[in-house]
Amino acid sequence: MGSPLSLEFTNSWFESSARSTWDQLIPQLKPKRILEIGSYEGASTCYLIDKLAPQEGQIEIHCIDTWEGGLENQQGGIAPADMSGVEKRFCSNTELALAAKAPAEVKLVRHKDFSYKALARLLDNGKEGFFDFVYIDGSHQAVDVITDAIMSYYLVRKDGILAFDDYNWSEFAGEKRDPLRCPKLAIDSFSNIFFRKVVALKVPLYQVYFRKIA
Repeated sequence: MGSPLSLEFTNSWFESSARSTWDQLIPQLKPKRILEIGSYEGASTCYLIDKLAPQEGQIEIHCIDTWEGGLENQQGGIAPADMSGVEKRFCSNTELALAAKAPAEVKLVRHKDFSYKALARLLDNGKEGFFDFVYIDGSHQAVDVITDAIMSYYLVRKDGILAFDDYNWSEFAGEKRDPLRCPKLAIDSFSNIFFRKVVALKVPLYQVYFRKIA
């Protein structure tokens, strides 16, 4: 997809962590209403447009991101980035993907804000139980991840999928590892608290997927 459309990505995070699973999951789920928390340069967004728009009719994708980056993207972090350039690439990449796949059939809504604010607005605007698929790949801080998880649970429909990226991500290794600055603690907590409301799916450990059952 990237080569013919001249999409520009500065990393292969989506390709290495999610694509192989999505190649199996997305054709089965066939989501029409999708929510992304953390869109970065738009790799996952463009994938969904490419795979779903030609065959599923109108789809609706909501992308939430501050495009300011997290602690790891700041100077001195483990993945420093020019976030203004990241945002420009998101816009350029998604525009190219839309132009190639009948833009009239894709409603792409960009929420440039902190996720807890954007998620609260979606709930307030009547989007409870609206989404077929929610992909949580925003902040890596445990407090943010658990907030995203709980609010997203109410936004996804019954039998919809909640997906978490970066389950084993760590800002530091070994003794420096801070559990509050990793997604794992939050994802485990969500799984334990909501165990009567979600079912974990068998997928690679770097990502975790749940089906909402109640």
